[in-house]
Amino acid sequence: MDSQIVYKYITDLTSNQREQIDALYSLYSEWNSKINVISRKDMDCFYLHHVLHSLALSMFLKEFLPQTQARMKDGACGTWVMDVGCGGGFPGIPMAILYPQTSFLLVDSIGKKVKVAQSVADEIGLENVITLHSRAEDVNLKELIKKDKADLIISRAVTSLANFIPWVKGRYNDGILYLKGGNLEEEIAEAQKKCRIRPSQIFQKEISDWFREDYFLEKKVIFIS
Repeated sequence: MDSQIVYKYITDLTSNQREQIDALYSLYSEWNSKINVISRKDMDCFYLHHVLHSLALSMFLKEFLPQTQARMKDGACGTWVMDVGCGGGFPGIPMAILYPQTSFLLVDSIGKKVKVAQSVADEIGLENVITLHSRAEDVNLKELIKKDKADLIISRAVTSLANFIPWVKGRYNDGILYLKGGNLEEEIAEAQKKCRIRPSQIFQKEISDWFREDYFLEKKVIFIS
């Protein structure tokens, strides 16, 4: 499955953005031949499972956080997004392609995966990405981005929400966007209890409402405000 699956849904791309997205497959394939960044069998569905899945966050922003999306598109306010547990660069790299006026900090505790994310960003000319080999709770945002908080935290199924939320507590302004699949009722209830989150502060949205492929049937965007 090639990059056309992305363009089926993400239509407002420049030619440069399309070239960057088109280049991702070969770059990740090359890295995958050296280290296990993405499951080997998953590479056949690379654009569906990794790129389009990551860009579900942009659909959520457009529908539910239009003011945040507007700032990310124009970059006038020096907007920063932190991808926690970025692995080889998801969802951070696709989102950085889509929002070139926003700065992205990609953080992971596994050094070789951070190296992949930085290499891919460099190869496709992303000047709005910096990477950091660190645990999320040890990140000094003031030192790195000259701000006490990121505007938005993004992540993809790194751990349970009850574990994840304390890592980034007090480090964001607009909220957390978290990609996860399956029945999340128990997990959300645990996070609400452990992290003292009111029901009104957490919201889940079915990705299949935007993307019709079967892969997304149980996939969700979780928003914590």
